[in-house]
Amino acid sequence: MTTRWQEEIRKLRERREKIKQMGDPRAIEERRAQGKLSARERIEKLLDPGTFVELDMFVSHHLTYFGLDKMEIPAEGVVAGFGEIKGRPVCVFSQDFTALEGTFSEMQGQKICKLYDLAMEAGVPVIGIYESKGVRLQEGLWPFRWLGELLYRMSKCSGLIPQIAVVMGNVEGELVFALGLSDFVFMTRDSIAYLGDPETVKEVSGIEVNDSQLGGASMHASTSGLCYYLARDEEECLGKVRELFDFISLNCFEKPPYVETGDDPERPVRGMEEVVLDDSKKPYDMHKVLREIFDNGRFFELRAQYSPNMIIGFAHLGGYSVGVVANQPLIMAGCIDVWAAEKASRFIRFCDAFNIPLIFIQDVPAYLPGTHQERLGMIYRGATLLYASSEATVPKITLLARKAYAGAYIAMNSKCLRADQIYAWPIAEVANVAPETAGSVIFARQIRESPNPEETRQRLLKEYYDKFINPIHGAQLLHIDDIIEPEETRARLIKALKLLQNKRQELPEKKHGCMPL
Repeated sequence: MTTRWQEEIRKLRERREKIKQMGDPRAIEERRAQGKLSARERIEKLLDPGTFVELDMFVSHHLTYFGLDKMEIPAEGVVAGFGEIKGRPVCVFSQDFTALEGTFSEMQGQKICKLYDLAMEAGVPVIGIYESKGVRLQEGLWPFRWLGELLYRMSKCSGLIPQIAVVMGNVEGELVFALGLSDFVFMTRDSIAYLGDPETVKEVSGIEVNDSQLGGASMHASTSGLCYYLARDEEECLGKVRELFDFISLNCFEKPPYVETGDDPERPVRGMEEVVLDDSKKPYDMHKVLREIFDNGRFFELRAQYSPNMIIGFAHLGGYSVGVVANQPLIMAGCIDVWAAEKASRFIRFCDAFNIPLIFIQDVPAYLPGTHQERLGMIYRGATLLYASSEATVPKITLLARKAYAGAYIAMNSKCLRADQIYAWPIAEVANVAPETAGSVIFARQIRESPNPEETRQRLLKEYYDKFINPIHGAQLLHIDDIIEPEETRARLIKALKLLQNKRQELPEKKHGCMPL
């Protein structure tokens, strides 16, 4: 090797090392004291060891306003590249808060947009690790062009490749819309994301709020619904993102990975008679049903704190990845409110876009009635669930665990919405309305004119219940494919899932539908 080669290689190595070490020393020390990882350490924790390939390390800004020409901002405040998670390729970027607080600049935007273009061409997910004070104000309108370009690309990528956002600190200003366009948002408990800071809120509304009240991770997990998983710390957060890759496909043209779980497909589902009480007015925890049915009792729940009357998440069934949508009788008797409908709808559309079969488990008395829900837009927001279930062309299987009433029964993947298979347990109640409601209308005159109204009411209600509410009636009318014993549930679901692996269903040719939003 010539002397010049040696010298140039030495310079290259030194420059790389300098960029990796650069950043505000005070900020670096403060973060270490807080137990925070650096931008590169986060990527190393997330990806398989030794797989990360960094791109555009030497990018730098070209502006001179407000002393920018005197600032050294390593890698323009973002580390970007590609690597692998569990042997599967991904593109990833991580904002560096020690480099001018990770502010989104023109060149940072160009780096991230270039990575998105690469991910689209390669057909791999993008994971963004966000921590930024927002748009770099010193650059004026320059960053806004590239923030807009990023948001455009994220919209264009929707349904093409999965987009995962990881929030590990403050994310402020218009950059938060990138979180809203992501398919999944993971946050650590000390994270914050808001569009307008507390001072702006006070100036506009006169209300005093602190950072946590305005955009804290706990608020986003329970109230806004932005956060899909709330992690204790950075290590758990990154571990959960890795776990997500057990269930999702890399793009819309492939299926999710098959995983050999070692759980016997013929394993009987036991104990359901003690969990799902035959008195349909008594609540129970649907999680106990899910743990018994799915492989090894594993259920990867998402948005658990938000609208908990609806449960969504991933599981394996006979080794196949499935999306699960289930009512939670423990909360509001499992009724569907406007938030539950939208929560389920967004999840259903993700699963449909990325070829993940859907398992619906019903125990639902109704859409939640009342003036409050009507004013919140129940008519169109509740219809999102009907739309999403109808639109989905992946394998769709429903289990009627207990109650299945009215419009909620239709929306939770009924035959009307092209469910492929519907099974019911023997105690299931399937009807267009609850028996008490139907009886109060149908038998009103007989009860009113009876010498013993209550006795007559009870007798007529029982007759109505025995004839019209039991699953036999639904099976006779082709609403239900089979009535099964709880013990055979797992085996039957797996057999149906295997049958439907190569399902083909075409929707009418059109540009796109107009979902009720």
